[in-house]
Amino acid sequence: MTSTLSDGAVPRSAGPAPGEGREVTVAYETLLGETAAFFVRLGLPEGRARLAAEALCYGDLTGMDSHGVFNLARLYRPLLESGGADPAAEPLVLRDLGPCVVLDHRRALGLWAASEAMDLAAERAARCGIGLVSVRGATHFGCAGVHAKRAADRGMIGVVASNCGGQRIARPPLGAAALLGTNPLSVAAPAVEGRPFVLDMSTTVVPTGRVRTAARDGREAPEGWLTDDAGHPVRDAAAYDRGEAWLGWLGGTPATGAFKGFGLGLAVELLAAVLPGAATGPAPAALEGDGRPGGSDDDIGFLVLAIAPDALRDGFDGDARAMFGTVLDCPPQPGRGPVRYPGHPEAERAERRRASGVPLSSALHAELTALGLRLPLAPEEDR
Repeated sequence: MTSTLSDGAVPRSAGPAPGEGREVTVAYETLLGETAAFFVRLGLPEGRARLAAEALCYGDLTGMDSHGVFNLARLYRPLLESGGADPAAEPLVLRDLGPCVVLDHRRALGLWAASEAMDLAAERAARCGIGLVSVRGATHFGCAGVHAKRAADRGMIGVVASNCGGQRIARPPLGAAALLGTNPLSVAAPAVEGRPFVLDMSTTVVPTGRVRTAARDGREAPEGWLTDDAGHPVRDAAAYDRGEAWLGWLGGTPATGAFKGFGLGLAVELLAAVLPGAATGPAPAALEGDGRPGGSDDDIGFLVLAIAPDALRDGFDGDARAMFGTVLDCPPQPGRGPVRYPGHPEAERAERRRASGVPLSSALHAELTALGLRLPLAPEEDR
């Protein structure tokens, strides 16, 4: 499994994947501005629309296209148009203890609301050394890492953990009923200059978006992503949405460590959903029916944590740079490498794409323009 991206997302290859067609390139600022304008047309205030667009386009900017504008028509427009997310929602403070705050997001669009929650946590951390924001009533927020990174950009450590509301996607090891979602977890911190540490991962072996982009592109699922009811590997990525395959857990099989991934998923469920009183996957309804994926991703819960290291001791920044610098200096295996830490390749890719443009499949470009986004090709594509 490729590990250059922290949530396991594979960067788009230079050439088109089977079934994908050729790539085109659009300027990042254009993609960002048009995405923000689309959110405004769906009812979001301009400032929050821009924040939502930054969170969504972060996926395309860093190479995690399974969490980028691929989801604009598939996920976020239906979510807003159906009322699953309220474009005018204002989060409600349920309890404020100074360093700890409990919020009801009241179906606010998670793309902006999770970033605002991290900003609130960082503000409390600046005053108290630590800021914890516990949220219920939330909706899908895209890449967890984009929100955790907001703390790192302030010189802090950021942690984000989210469940999938009442949605049940994955079965416990040895279990015959789906109980949990992909339950993402992210930790971000300052590292070497311009290259923050950003771990962004699902607790299943991959998030569902990676399976769906593989199916879209006509690629097989690598062994370990999916299994059938008998536990045999499934290589057809489209089998997941047909209900013929299950997501695996980090660690592989029960014999190789799947209980670690499942246990981490349960830990996220506890911290992100049980703590604030959000919906949970492991509910009695999960044991009814045929055990296949079900429920809905309403009332998502998440935890946002910011830690201000400078409030705890002097010298954190230098020690962090030294630690991550040592990782970068690790000699690679013969013919392999270089060695990088999570977040470093994404930062490099984002730097390049801000300068030269963001690659999109021609099919996705056509889909976005059909939504009304004006996305002229970057100059190099015109030549």
